Amino acid sequence: MNPALEQALVQHCAATLLGVKAGSLVSLSNREIPGLTGELSRYNMQLRPCGLVFVPMCQCRERTLVLVFRPDDLERRLSDPEARRILDRAGYPVVRGVGALVAHLRRRLAEQQDFPHEIGLFLDYPTEDVAGFLRDGGAGSKFCGYWKVYGDVDAAKARFASFDACRDCLARQLREGETISTLLGAA
Repeated sequence: MNPALEQALVQHCAATLLGVKAGSLVSLSNREIPGLTGELSRYNMQLRPCGLVFVPMCQCRERTLVLVFRPDDLERRLSDPEARRILDRAGYPVVRGVGALVAHLRRRLAEQQDFPHEIGLFLDYPTEDVAGFLRDGGAGSKFCGYWKVYGDVDAAKARFASFDACRDCLARQLREGETISTLLGAA
């Protein structure tokens, strides 16, 4: 696997790779990671049995935005009644199966000039924080870490610390010569 890709995934997606978070988003350099589509296909083949999926969400000449997620966890997350209300207001289809919702998000990324902020639900942000951001446009948050917190600051700080611990653990193992596939038991 490409070392630059492995490092980027560990840096930005470790909590999802380790099952602490339902989804993560990473922006990857097409120049630094040639053959990215093929690399993502290999990850999907190797890591889908571990419950992980890698989907390129949008691409420009310089970068590709990739959603890394755990389908079962994300489906549970997006079926929460409050999350579902946010998705309904944003025009998402009423379907079972996370694939259709991810496909709709992908279309929204391609069609909208503004970033679709309901993406926070796909990234496993607390619903009250996503709703607060949508309501207030980023103003008036109580705290800012991986996302802007409108609800429980202490719970958010604890989650942020767990995400950092996941990243640090995987980064250390990567430096010791491991690969993501071997660390997750796929190779």
